[in-house]
Amino acid sequence: MRWAIVVFFGLVAQPAAGWEFSPTPVCTLSHEGAAALRITRDPSRPEPYELQITRPEAWAGAPAFAMRFDGARGMTIATDRHRLSEDLRTLSVTDRGFGNVLDGLEFNHTATALGGADAVMFDLEGAAEAVRAFRECPAAPLS
Repeated sequence: MRWAIVVFFGLVAQPAAGWEFSPTPVCTLSHEGAAALRITRDPSRPEPYELQITRPEAWAGAPAFAMRFDGARGMTIATDRHRLSEDLRTLSVTDRGFGNVLDGLEFNHTATALGGADAVMFDLEGAAEAVRAFRECPAAPLS
């Protein structure tokens, strides 16, 4: 019985994977969980915004990638301009703006990345504050 109590409190004491913002070396919004989500803004690139989702296992690959946001401002956005890393574990999308992605993360309770048969869900609890900091990040990279 004592062992079960120790295990229970050990699990409860584990820090929850959270949403983080960093202004250096470029504006970065990230979340670590079963999969890692990372959004960067680097004005030195022609398409300054990049979304990366890295999983422990390979993405199967699909002609389209979508993100579904569930909550108060639910929506689904999609693109065929995604690419996979050499090891197939990281899916990336770049663009000139990510307003819909940032709105989805800030104003909803879950986000689900959809690539063919693959689906990765992210809990958005605590994301809003980090998203707001990302939006306010200076336009130029900091050195």
